[in-house]
Amino acid sequence: MKQETGTVYGIGNPLIDVIVNISFEDLETLGLHKGTMNLITAEKRQELVLFIKNKKAPAYSCGGSCPNTVITLSAMGIESILAGKIGADEYGDIYRRQLVLLGVKDNLAVSENPTGSSIILVSPDSDRTMNTFLGANRDFSPDDIIEKDLIRSDFFHFTGYMWDTDNQKAAVNKALGIAHANGVRVSFDIADMFAVGRYHDSFLELIKNHCDIVFANKEEARSMFDNYDAYECCRSMGKLCETAVVKNGKKGSFVSYRGKITEIPVQGPETAVDTTGAGDTYAAGFLYGQCRGFDIEKSGYAASMLAGQIIKQTGAQFSKEKADTLRAQLEKL
Repeated sequence: MKQETGTVYGIGNPLIDVIVNISFEDLETLGLHKGTMNLITAEKRQELVLFIKNKKAPAYSCGGSCPNTVITLSAMGIESILAGKIGADEYGDIYRRQLVLLGVKDNLAVSENPTGSSIILVSPDSDRTMNTFLGANRDFSPDDIIEKDLIRSDFFHFTGYMWDTDNQKAAVNKALGIAHANGVRVSFDIADMFAVGRYHDSFLELIKNHCDIVFANKEEARSMFDNYDAYECCRSMGKLCETAVVKNGKKGSFVSYRGKITEIPVQGPETAVDTTGAGDTYAAGFLYGQCRGFDIEKSGYAASMLAGQIIKQTGAQFSKEKADTLRAQLEKL
């Protein structure tokens, strides 16, 4: 290990989560369907920003799939670095300040476009209507990679969301070249079933030729391998990379390591409070285990444990108190 407890370098889409309580009438006024996730335009984002100014002060948190993983790793005591792109605006400043508080090293570049955001409107029944604006995220490019931080890391982690623009894809490909040249292991979370539909063949090539660890949930794996059996999907993916993980919801998960499949039991409650970020947290737990030198089964247990805890609460990140408790438990494994 390059560091005693390992270092993880993540490239992702930093999204500031803006959480606001609203009424059912507000949703009608805004023309939004309750409980949906919407990719919005800059114009719709501005409309929402102006609308929520008249509401009770929103809560802010750092979001995004890869950032969620990196932030959880930092909370568990693993040195973590986040690369991505934000705007030179209020939301970008908030994101940077929170990263400092969360102990994550900031490798964020700055774009002329606004910081990516997810404006989350919480109705009286606690349902969440999410409005995501990618903004500056789409501008991340090869020149934004700080090579010295990637070179000194043990793992490079990224997600399938990075394949949606040519410059983001080029940045990941550059990072892959640096990682391979410097013995940095590569961790890939497919993260989005719809991305599989868009980039199926590219993802297969990516997994086979560039990745050491790959994470998929059962829907992503089914779409990738045209098979409804999570075990068989794990076996198929395990033929392409050293470590393949298929998360099977309430049934636990399967991990293939050099062709041998281990079943990891679920560690969470029967009914989830909020599944937001559960997959990101699972990846954090698994990478924590790998950074600490755990074997595959123990790494899977750490992953399942953290994912099981995150779905007991609202939001994709643990409080400091909760993180400290979980970290102490993980250190005893």
